[in-house]
This record gives sequence, C-alpha cells and structure tokens, in this order.
Amino acid sequence: MVRVAVCLLAVLAIFGSPALAQEQSKADVFAGYSLFRYNPATSGVKSWNMNGGSGSFAYNAKNWLGLVGDFGGYHNGNILSSGVSSNEYTYLFGPRISYRHYEKLTPFGQILFGGAHVTASFAGTSTSDSAFAWGLGGGVDAKINTRFSVRLGQFDYLMTRFNEGAGGSSQNNLRFSTGVIIHF
Repeated sequence: MVRVAVCLLAVLAIFGSPALAQEQSKADVFAGYSLFRYNPATSGVKSWNMNGGSGSFAYNAKNWLGLVGDFGGYHNGNILSSGVSSNEYTYLFGPRISYRHYEKLTPFGQILFGGAHVTASFAGTSTSDSAFAWGLGGGVDAKINTRFSVRLGQFDYLMTRFNEGAGGSSQNNLRFSTGVIIHF
C-alpha cells in the first residue's frame, strides 16, 4: 500500500511540472462535511457510519507541493442500534501533490500521518483511547474565483491502530469530505 502511495505521488509530481507558470495562493483553508466509515478489526462486527466535519490548512511551498494539517471530528449517537455513542477525532500531517494544469479544476493526492482519538459511552459509563493513524487519498477542487474554491470530493483511506483485544488492532476506514476552500 505504501509503495502505491509513493508511486502515485511521484507521478503527480512529474506531471505537475507544466503548471509552474500559474499563479497560486500561498495558503489554503478548507472546512466541510465528512462521512467517516469506521471498519472495526474485530471479525463479525459490522462497519458503521459517523457524520462530522473536517478542516485543513495547506501551506503551498511550491505550485505543486503543499504541506497539510488535516483535522476531523465524527459522531455516531447509536452505533449499530446498540445504544453506544461514539466520537472520533483525527489529526494528520503530511505532503499534498496538486496538479494545477487546468484552469478551473485542481486534482490532488496526499499521504498524511498522525493520530486519532476515540471516545465511547454507554449507560452512563465512558472510555477513550488514542492511536496512530495514517491516510492516503485525494480529491478535486473546483475554482470559483481567486479567493474561493469548492472541494467537489475528497476520498481517503484512513488506517487507525486502536487495540481491539483479540480482534486485532488495524481498522481500515474510509472518509469522504466536501466543502469550501478559502485561498490566502
């Protein structure tokens, strides 16, 4: 999986070179809605959706290279009709490769590393845990004007390493995000 990520970033870097003449903002701030599909490692336990929001800050070091801080919060008040309420928070950092060759659309790919924190409560008791996380994904932004863009869609594979006891410790999650970007 990491080999695929490195190859994807290399291809985007090579084909991103023709776009160097375009004017690019130095920083971008994204805020939007996220759907998080949590996939537990424990065999026989179904996946569930969590709704929430995400935001990111990207410093554009080059026209094709950004350094990203990505933060998200997701909630499900009744997981699998069990009465368990849960929140998950992610904080990830890493490089983003953007292809700015098109006038109105900017596809991008990124690989991010960081952590995740989860809280769960049931019948008045609660617990929490923190773990390593990393994500690989990409998306497409549509330019509205020099100050604003819309993130048409961002899809990420997001792996977390919460210990689930005998069930395992790697959760292979998915995240979809959409929202607004402000360019500075």
